[in-house]
Amino acid sequence: MTTLNKVTLIGYLGRGPEMRSTAAGDPVTQLVIATTETWKDKNTGEKKESTEWHRVILYRKLAEIAGQYLKKGSLVYVEGRLQTRKWTGKDDIERYTVEIIADDMRMLGGKPTHADADGDTHKSDDAGSGKGGKQSTRSDRVEFDLEDDMIPF
Repeated sequence: MTTLNKVTLIGYLGRGPEMRSTAAGDPVTQLVIATTETWKDKNTGEKKESTEWHRVILYRKLAEIAGQYLKKGSLVYVEGRLQTRKWTGKDDIERYTVEIIADDMRMLGGKPTHADADGDTHKSDDAGSGKGGKQSTRSDRVEFDLEDDMIPF
């Protein structure tokens, strides 16, 4: 029997991408993605929510694209695999970190048509509402229209 190690996430970036390079000079980008689950408490009827934070690592071309086009609050789709990494801290204590090594990343949201001198982006009617539309990682620069209640922090 074969095994499967696959992760699929859709969430918002909690901070801007952190770009670095490997010793060989290959680009590496780290993302922190928030996913939020909401439900109604059966006893009180009160709306509850729980946010989970995920560390995502992208390499090479995906790392370059993420570093160039994503920013805090960007909505992204990520596919990859879980990896546990062991490391020793400055205090000589061994620690473990669970990360998602991304194989695929897609920016979700609408595509801007132009930016004015102040950097504000204006969308045309055919650019979409910014909710639920897929934007490929091979696209032009993407800005997102986010409502305050869409961001889990």
